[in-house]
Amino acid sequence: MKELIQKLKKEHTLSKAEWTELFTHRSQQTGEYLAEEARAVSRKIFGNRIYTRGLIEFTNYCKNDCYYCGIRKSNRNVSRYRLTEAQILECCESGYELGFRTFVLQGGEDGYFTDEKMLLIIRKIKERYPDCALTLSLGERSKKSYEAFYQAGADRYLLRHETADCGHYRKLHPAELSLENRMDCLRQLKEIGYQTGTGFMVGSPGQGAEQLAEDMLFIRSLNPQMVGIGPFVPHHDTPFAKEKGGTVELTLYCISLLRLMLPNALLPATTALGTIVPDGRERGILAGANVVMPNLSPVGVRKKYELYDNKICTGEEAAECRNCLQSRMQSIGYELAVDRGDYKPPV
Repeated sequence: MKELIQKLKKEHTLSKAEWTELFTHRSQQTGEYLAEEARAVSRKIFGNRIYTRGLIEFTNYCKNDCYYCGIRKSNRNVSRYRLTEAQILECCESGYELGFRTFVLQGGEDGYFTDEKMLLIIRKIKERYPDCALTLSLGERSKKSYEAFYQAGADRYLLRHETADCGHYRKLHPAELSLENRMDCLRQLKEIGYQTGTGFMVGSPGQGAEQLAEDMLFIRSLNPQMVGIGPFVPHHDTPFAKEKGGTVELTLYCISLLRLMLPNALLPATTALGTIVPDGRERGILAGANVVMPNLSPVGVRKKYELYDNKICTGEEAAECRNCLQSRMQSIGYELAVDRGDYKPPV
């Protein structure tokens, strides 16, 4: 296994059979060795600086019915909300004062937020905060929409593919959604010029070594600037309510593999990781991640953006979130960076 890890570190790619072997024969010893290697690569490139992104969850309406998601359209128990333009700008203002230089607008696929509405919001944020990066996470839109958002000033776009295996995709999504379209969207985003992020759930129902191998092969071929992965955490109002969740060990293993495959990538230690174990985000950083995403959303709506059960930090003000993360990062020898934290390609 060490030979495969060293090959990945050197060549940044493996065959499907090699990826499958890495996932099939995973052990605690291999995971610890892998984390050491990944942490060393991350330290060499980024030092002890951890980039922060201020997350604004601006709508929990969604037209989709993904089987794993708490805000799926058929969940009648969700208390739906939409932030106004003024509320979104207030979130940015408080975040800017706290030192955030990247804002992430994330929401369900909500038809209320038309291209015209989004363009107004994007332009206002960029006019007020020209030194900040703006990331969008709005799901699948047309290439024309993506181009318009980019021209208005959006810098980055997050669109997790969730799984690169067609059969597995069908187990997680209703028939009207298409893996092919999802992948086309990601390729379009890269082509337009966005710093593009993808990712997948770790431990989702039906996922095994071969599915994880397909994820790695797809990510290698896409060569994104960002990869967001987190453990699958069941939500009580979904068809997957009784399914087993993903583990912290496998999630950390995947983070470390991604760091060796894409040394310069922006890899978040996600909230979901911090949800399944109290020190999950710290362990994510020590496995090779280099981004954290504190929540800037108004406290009154945070519990309503419940993609999965037991989400952390839903009652904290933005300043509390940031200060808590700062002390958590310092406890393991890292510092929160106050800058945009743009992707820098390998020299």
